[in-house]
This record gives sequence, C-alpha cells and structure tokens, in this order.
Amino acid sequence: MQYKAPLRDMKFVMHELLNSTAHYQTIDAFAHIEADIVDSYLEAAASFAENELSPLNMSGDAEGCHFDNGEVTTPKGFKEAYKQYCELGFTSLTADEEFGGQGMPMSLNSSISEFVGTANWSFGMYPGLSEGCVSTLEHHGTNEQKQKYLPKLVAGEWTGVMCLTEPQCGSDLNLVRTKAEPNTDGTYKINGGKIWISAGEHDMSDNIIHIVLARLPDAPAGTKGLSLFVVPKFMVNDDGSLGERNAVSCGSIEHKMGIKASATCVINYDGAIGYLIGEENRGLNYMFTFMNVARIGTSIQGVTASQYAFQGALAFANERLAFRSLDGAKFPEKPADPIIVHPAVRDMILTTKAFAEGGRALIGYMSQFADTVAKGEGDARKYADQMLSLLTPIGKAFLTETGLESARHGVQALGGSGFCVEYGMEQNVRDTTIACIYEGTTQIQALDLIGRKVLGSQGKLLANFTTVIQQFCDDNKDNDEMGQFIRPLVKHIKEWGELTTRIGMQATENPEAVGGAAVDYMYFSGYVTLAYLWARMALIAQTEIANGSSEQAFYDAKVKTAQFYFAKLLPRTTTHVQRIATGVEPYMSMDVEQFSF
Repeated sequence: MQYKAPLRDMKFVMHELLNSTAHYQTIDAFAHIEADIVDSYLEAAASFAENELSPLNMSGDAEGCHFDNGEVTTPKGFKEAYKQYCELGFTSLTADEEFGGQGMPMSLNSSISEFVGTANWSFGMYPGLSEGCVSTLEHHGTNEQKQKYLPKLVAGEWTGVMCLTEPQCGSDLNLVRTKAEPNTDGTYKINGGKIWISAGEHDMSDNIIHIVLARLPDAPAGTKGLSLFVVPKFMVNDDGSLGERNAVSCGSIEHKMGIKASATCVINYDGAIGYLIGEENRGLNYMFTFMNVARIGTSIQGVTASQYAFQGALAFANERLAFRSLDGAKFPEKPADPIIVHPAVRDMILTTKAFAEGGRALIGYMSQFADTVAKGEGDARKYADQMLSLLTPIGKAFLTETGLESARHGVQALGGSGFCVEYGMEQNVRDTTIACIYEGTTQIQALDLIGRKVLGSQGKLLANFTTVIQQFCDDNKDNDEMGQFIRPLVKHIKEWGELTTRIGMQATENPEAVGGAAVDYMYFSGYVTLAYLWARMALIAQTEIANGSSEQAFYDAKVKTAQFYFAKLLPRTTTHVQRIATGVEPYMSMDVEQFSF
C-alpha cells in the first residue's frame, strides 16, 4: 500500500473546523502564523511521508532492528530518512528559538505527526520521543542542562528517551528500584535497569539522552520518593563535544508483535553518571511533562491506524470483484460487482472513515488547548489546562481502541488478502495493538478519566466541556438541517451527567464501582466527544453546500459521514450505559479460586 496524506481533510480541520489562524492570534508567541505558513509545513510533511517514509514501512517491518553486542542497527533506509527529516526542520518545529527551535505550535506538529505516523509509525517513534525529552528539559532543566543538551536535541543530532518501566513494575511506579547515589561533585551514580525503552539504543543519532526516574537514598517510599535525572549515552564535554561512553548499555531488544522497526530496549545503568533535574523527590511531577506529550502522540497513533485501514480497504473494495449487488448488478459489463457495493463492506469502510476523520478533529481540538497551555497566559491557560486534562485520557484510550477496531476492519474488508503481508493491513493491526497498552493502558486511562479527572474534580472538568457542547446545541437548535445532530447531542449530554452521578453514588457504597464502570464510561465519553465534533463538521459542510461551494462532493461526503456516525456508531453508547447500570457485582462475585473451574 502506498500512503496518500489526507491533505484536504487536514486543512479542513485546521482552517475550517478549528480556525487555526484566529486561534494563533490569541497567543502572542504564535500570532504571526498565517494559514499559508501552516499549509507549507503540511505540504512538505505530506510529500516526505508519501515519498520517503511510506516505502520504508513494510520493508522496515520485515527487516526489523538488529542487535549485536549492545549495538542496535535500524532497518535499511531509516538512517537516511532521519537525516532528511532533520534537514526539513521537523525536529526543531516546536522547540524554543533560544535553542535553535522554530517556536511553532503543537497543533501544527500534531498534524505533521499524523502524516509521519500513518506512513511509518515505527520511524516516527524515534523523533517523537525526542520531543518529550526536549519539552521536559525546557520546562524543568537547569540553565546549564538546557545549554548543554537542547541545541543538539533540537537539531536532531541527538535523540532523547524516557525511562520509567522496570521488570517488576509497569504502570505502578511505586515499585521503581533504580537507585541514584550522590557523588561529591554534584552528579549522581545511577544503578538499575529499565525495560521497554522505545528508541533506547539505535544508530540514527550521535548521542541519546535518557530521562530516568530513580530513587535517592533515604527517599520516601512510593512515587513521592522518585527523582528525575539526565543520563547521556556519551558524556558531553564543556565545549559541547562528545566525551567517553557513559555506563549505559543496551542489554537486548524486545521481540515484539509489531512496530518492529522501532527498537524497544532493555537498558542497564551500571554506575552511570546522571544529573538531577529540578528538586529531589519531584521526579514524577516533572516526568508528566514527558508523559503528557507522549499521550497525545499515542492518541495520534489511533488516528493513523484508522486512516491507514480506511485507505487500504477503500482501494481494495473499489477493485475487488465478488458477487452482485442485492438489488441488481451495478457493473453489468464486469463478471461481478466491486465489493464496495455491499452494505457490510461499506459499514466497515465508513467506520474507519468516521473514526479517522473524527479522531483527526479531536487531535486538533486537544492540540489547540496544548498550544495555550504551552504559551498562553492567565485564565485562558488555566482553562485550557483543565480541558486538556479531561480530553487527554479520552483521546488516548478511545482513539487507540477505535484505531485498533479500524485496523481489524481493514483486514476483514480485504478478506484473505488482508491476512497476508503484501497489503499492509495485518501489519497495521500488529503495530496498532501496542497503542492501547503503552503510555497507560486503556483501563488505566479510563480510571484516570472517571476517578481523577471527573469525580476527583467533583464534576468541574466535565462541566467545562459539556457547557461547550450545550452552547453549540443552543446556538443551532433552530437550524432544521442540524436537528438530526442536535437532538441526540442534547440527550447524550444529559445522560453523561446522569451517568457520572450514578457511578459516584455506586462508589459511596462500594469503591470498586469506579473500576467496574471506568472502561464503559470512557467509551461513552469518547463516542459523545466525537459526536460533538462531527456535528460541528456537519454544520460547516452544510453551510458550504448552501453557499454554493465548488467542492460540493467533499462537503456532501462530510455530512453523510456525520450521518453515518450518528446513526450507526453513536448508538453504541446504549450498551455502555446498560453495562454501567449493572454495577460491579458481576465482576467481583466470583472467588479467585473459582476462575479455574
């Protein structure tokens, strides 16, 4: 499959749905960014993704990464593609200008990341992790650390990784054992091992900067005793040149289901020299800067999976001949009709289309709040932070799960061909499965949503968002054409509040109720969130059609996809509501010993 970047739809989201130019005007740092600047970046990224990265996607999957005595070699073509990526300026896009960055907004970067990720997700992992490293040092590093590491990281000459997970602990960071012992010169000696470190070792950059969680002697137990350290693969001399190798080594790379061209490493620290970031015992607070960037990035992976499945399934369905349409031959000159005529095939393809385009809108919506959090001020920044806090677990969990569903539809729509490697659909399933796991599993993100963000804020964060949706409904309640979208939205907003109250009441009697309801609540929230964005897109499309736009077919397709979403996907919320209503007892009534019977 040859990837084709959805440039027209991305421009629709950026300019028509989210009015990026007006948004940038609200933030001084971005006020100079006009639509033509955005488009030039998008077009350059689309060309690079289509022509350089897409051809390496299947070959990179087949070859994988090579491990030899601690050294990792990436698949053929990756190193050269990364050099081009750096030359195009994509590594420096959002970084501060003081360190060689371009100071561009995250919302633009997210759009570019989608193109790169859909064309070749494994490749995108390498520079994507550097973005979090840069952001962490920009926000929390000392001036000396910034001057020493950021210019090379921003230029792409060095890359960065985050190192949290250990063999005995995945998401539960209370169990971190890696130790940091103070040296007399103000540095620290790091001892321990980390696993599942994406891009922890490779041959694409001259140095790799590790951001490592470790525990100081006599630190408090649990996450309150974690500190954060910069640990370079190669020491950096005062003049910026590389010195001797630090005591950091790659013990092995994982043999994985997917993203095989991305090196997932076991990293060992055997007395490695590290430098404290910020204050002692506040490492997890600082690491969230890195993790939040990564969670938006993982949300994008869900969209890339839906987009890739949509393109592959659509191309195949337009060519593959099988049977006749049930109401008569649509292509009588052919021995059979293309399978695109069959309702079951259209259901799968429209589902991937609705999740891809709706997910793209959600990523853009989230990323604009991220712009304001990064560079905004005052009440606007506070509000954006609250909105992003609510939307991040929805985006991460819902978009990756629907991305995986779309990937499976991609295989199914192609039938036996989808099960074979030549069409790329089975790789999409393998690559996407990890998105539901890393950066917090779906289940953990769901707990974060209902437990910390909604109930933990006493409903304030949810009210912020539902107020926005309600205002949209009020503004369009007299629009007859919009009634098909407004009426279901109003119903679901009311139900969202009732559902939240119900779970809260259940939890007063049994705290396990929150865990039992969390995943269904996340799905409900995700479907309603995308419904709001689809309604907004439908309104724009209807207006353009009424105004006689020259792109009638594009806008008509947008309205019809919105209608499909509301008719066939939004009703899934009913099942989730019913599952929540039954409480936690069906999960918890069985004794542990009984599971084996």
